[in-house]
Amino acid sequence: MKAAVLRGNENLCYDEYPEPQLRPGHIKVRVKAAGICGSDIPRVLRNGAHSYPIVLGHEFAGEVAEIARDVTGFAINDRVSGAPLLPCMRCEDCLRGQYALCKHYSFIGSRQQGAFAEYVVLPAQNAVKYNPAISFEQGAMFEPSTVALHGVLLNRYEGGGRVAILGGGTIGLFAMQWANIFGAAETTVFDLDDDRLALAKRLGAARVCNTKEENPDALQGQFDYVFETAGVTATMQLAYALAANRAKLCFIGTPTKDLVFTPKLWENMNRKEFTLTGSWMSYSAPFPGKEWNLTAHYFATGQLKFDPALLFKTVPLAQAAEMFALYKTPGAVKGKIMLLP
Repeated sequence: MKAAVLRGNENLCYDEYPEPQLRPGHIKVRVKAAGICGSDIPRVLRNGAHSYPIVLGHEFAGEVAEIARDVTGFAINDRVSGAPLLPCMRCEDCLRGQYALCKHYSFIGSRQQGAFAEYVVLPAQNAVKYNPAISFEQGAMFEPSTVALHGVLLNRYEGGGRVAILGGGTIGLFAMQWANIFGAAETTVFDLDDDRLALAKRLGAARVCNTKEENPDALQGQFDYVFETAGVTATMQLAYALAANRAKLCFIGTPTKDLVFTPKLWENMNRKEFTLTGSWMSYSAPFPGKEWNLTAHYFATGQLKFDPALLFKTVPLAQAAEMFALYKTPGAVKGKIMLLP
């Protein structure tokens, strides 16, 4: 089969690759769309891969092409989205249903062959069927939606409060939508890009704030729930300032630089007595979890919106190397790049 094969740092080739073979308990999926995740960028451009050669791609959707004899509940051509985590199911964390914390996991698209290919094989329990009216590109957005929802749930979210979303990227815009679905009194999205903020408004944000042009100081202490999704120093520090007394903060974004807080800024946590939690991946019991089932449901009803502007480019898989090269220029990519095998 054809695949985008990472053979070394910045060495991504569209080439022949062995087609994965069906195994008991598994299905083979004909990949129809696969998104580039922010975590894929250092794997390609900054020596971040676990091994070479490897086929990346963990945000994907496609059609069921083959089904192992011991698998039930699927039919050929069913549309499915793939949950990429492969937990061991034996460790203490897995037995508690905390699969994202498994210390012995594997992962489709980073530790074993992923979906930047014509076919991918995955355990049947990792395949989430969805309404055929949902496009393959939208189906490939299940994973970022579930990451956002996992953070919302971990933050002990309840409706009726004021919500701040720091970062108008894919995860942030899904987090904002989930907050609205579950009854936010008001959602405000903070970002530097007017296009992303306009998209946030279309997707349901009550307010937006361009922190490059507007001083957010006037909003300090006003938010009951704060979700940091950008993973940059400025927004992580802003989260502390925006939090109201006894607020709940969740850091979903992954930082790439050292983070330094002044004593005065850190004291916000003490004086406000707010609660801070991290969020990692997107799974709960029973595996893969309600994050995936709710995404399938709310995408199908249309309450969880998919706007074409969420996608920056949709291109053939053969152009994968060209797309990753765009990330060398800061700010050049706004939204999700979708690769079509």
